Amino acid sequence: MRFSFLVLLLCLGCSKVPKTKAEALQAIPDYRQKLRREDNPLAVLETSMGVITIELYRHAAPETTANFIGLARGEKEFTDKDGSKAKRPYYDGLIFHRVIPNFMIQGGDIRGDGTGGPGYQFADEINAKALGLDKIKVASSPMALQEVQQLARSEVFRKLNIRSQDDLNAKRKQAEALFALEQEKWKNKSLEELYTARGFRYLPNLASESNTRGAVAMANSGPNTNGSQFFINVADNTYLDGKHTVFGRVLAGLEVADAIAQVERDARDRPKKDVVIRKVTILDI
Repeated sequence: MRFSFLVLLLCLGCSKVPKTKAEALQAIPDYRQKLRREDNPLAVLETSMGVITIELYRHAAPETTANFIGLARGEKEFTDKDGSKAKRPYYDGLIFHRVIPNFMIQGGDIRGDGTGGPGYQFADEINAKALGLDKIKVASSPMALQEVQQLARSEVFRKLNIRSQDDLNAKRKQAEALFALEQEKWKNKSLEELYTARGFRYLPNLASESNTRGAVAMANSGPNTNGSQFFINVADNTYLDGKHTVFGRVLAGLEVADAIAQVERDARDRPKKDVVIRKVTILDI
């Protein structure tokens, strides 16, 4: 078993790097070919563990795709680690700084610790209705119910003017009753309504896709905080829909992403041995 895994890693590391869009398309399985849009560009990620080829969703997230391409090609200015302005292929040499088995692998941080970005932020590109979030009830989603608790707590503190532990102790019964009421009013509302209350703003006419296995999405710290960090889903993570812009999908090399997700990591989910994005090439024609 140990020998087989070593052979797998060696094979992944020796993946052929396509130089043209035609070469890249040859490595894509037929079932993905049927779903691919011919006018969408491809991004080829050469990593220290193999090659991952991604279709970029220009049709579904045009600004997000343009940002990724601009950074990858060195056409978009960003703030470097030392605070100076730079313009070079941004992703080349960065690492996957956070990897979690059966979840995702995350990269695109110039600092390599999860706190870095390009020095700017931009808006989400998500169509909640295309994802069906206007039809899904809050009560049917355990993750959404946790978010409702956070909203309800904030409303209780605001309405009762609770600013300290002493305030909470003095108004505990009133606070508990109001907390229950605030939670109850959300149960029959939709996820779209919940996320809108959290600050997300949705756009019509976008063909948004779900955070299913193989989808590539923007990492963020809340509404409209996109920059350069992205993640590749290695499992179906549909509870992230509506909160993370999906701007692409892995067409070939998903097994490489799976292998990266399985590497040994520390308590902060950073690989103990760097997994490097050696080069990102955009194939547009």
